[in-house]
Amino acid sequence: MMNEQRREFIRKAGFGVLAGLGVAAGIVPGYSLEKTVLPAWDEKPVAGKIRWGMLIDTRKCKEGCQQCVAVCHHEHNVPDFGNRKDEVKWIWKSPYEKVFPTATQQFKSKELSERSCLALCNHCAESPCTRACPTEATFKRWDGIVAMDYHRCIGCRFCMAACPYGSRSFNWQDPRTAIKEASTSYPTREQGVVEKCNFCSDRLVKGLQPACVETCPEHALTFGDLNDPKSDIRMLLETNTTMQRKPELGTKPSVFYII
Repeated sequence: MMNEQRREFIRKAGFGVLAGLGVAAGIVPGYSLEKTVLPAWDEKPVAGKIRWGMLIDTRKCKEGCQQCVAVCHHEHNVPDFGNRKDEVKWIWKSPYEKVFPTATQQFKSKELSERSCLALCNHCAESPCTRACPTEATFKRWDGIVAMDYHRCIGCRFCMAACPYGSRSFNWQDPRTAIKEASTSYPTREQGVVEKCNFCSDRLVKGLQPACVETCPEHALTFGDLNDPKSDIRMLLETNTTMQRKPELGTKPSVFYII
């Protein structure tokens, strides 16, 4: 039994290295840049099956506003070490060209060039991070959320190398030393583990919206079931032209943008 477990661990660890080195170059099977981009949600949704997703209307998102970031990071005890090397982030703002590096940058307007866009874990339907993790510390839930089991994380960071969106952070230091006001709504983590946005799964079980969605003063964020044609998010997706981050990779992100 032990030998079988060791062989399985070595097999996954080897795949994790390949995923980290080759996802963007198409080395990992199924992630070629030439792969045809599939529909964002299931073509034939299964009755009762949920796939949570988020739509970000960048036109409504005010430049300089950081309320969603502040609330998310406080509620989930995200540490702030005050330096780039040890930075841990669940949701953040970056310039348009960094959030959408593979979108055309030719002849875009000055307003768009200066616009900052929200970024977070995309909770991909075809998530390379879950395939790369040798201990299954990162896994996809039944509702499409890509989750973390911090107790299973061994700090190998294969998932970080495999993620093409830079949506994962590693705790190089004890994160509890960099939390000014600890929240009781979500547990703190330890040094040596990876963490990221969890789509507020801790709030969803209480029937609440994600903290960032609930907090946004401009109502720029919409959250809902991508498999439900009657949900607000599906209606907005079907009546607006939207973008995803690096859709050519075939990861099928669950986060969409109105530009």
